[in-house]
Amino acid sequence: MTQLRICFVGDSLTNGTGDRSFLGWPGRLCQAEVAAGHAITCYNLGIRAETTEMIRPRWHAECTPRLLDSFPGALVFSFGTNDTAEEAGQTRVAVDRSLENARAMIVEAMDWKPTLWIGPPPIDENQQPFQAGPGSPVRTFTNARIAALSNAFAVIAADLGVPYLDLFTPLAGDSAWQAAMGDGVHPPDDGYRLIAERIAEWDAWRRWFPT
Repeated sequence: MTQLRICFVGDSLTNGTGDRSFLGWPGRLCQAEVAAGHAITCYNLGIRAETTEMIRPRWHAECTPRLLDSFPGALVFSFGTNDTAEEAGQTRVAVDRSLENARAMIVEAMDWKPTLWIGPPPIDENQQPFQAGPGSPVRTFTNARIAALSNAFAVIAADLGVPYLDLFTPLAGDSAWQAAMGDGVHPPDDGYRLIAERIAEWDAWRRWFPT
């Protein structure tokens, strides 16, 4: 049995926005491992609309009181989609800055706790531009920008030696994912289940929770 406290750090796709069960993929992952006999505390630190520029200054302060050194702890990061969004004619975060932020976060995380990195999934371009609600900014997401950023993240991960899971490539060709795209950015229940299933089968995750 593994005993582990995990902070899941990221954006709305980490938070589980659009999931009627309010589990997202982190909740589903932890629920399944607890059912298998492991002891997990799940801290979901996903915040809607956040970019790497916004996550970078907050993540360590939020994780520190949750991951006390007296208990086994770990970190799972997932971000990037919001960086690529076009708003008012420009990308929210320039690619070079996204990569700088990502590298800085992952380096600091790896020096502290066991760390995993999950890449951003595809969006539905037929439902663009996207607006979260009345008065919210209008943003346009494209799969080309997300795919390029995910590939660049993978290069950094390989350089640092941190496990990185590319979600974009397998989900882009998955008809079940395309059918579960919800509002065009956030999948409802079935989409988060698909993400959780892919992470649960990932060797790096399974090393934390051997069967």
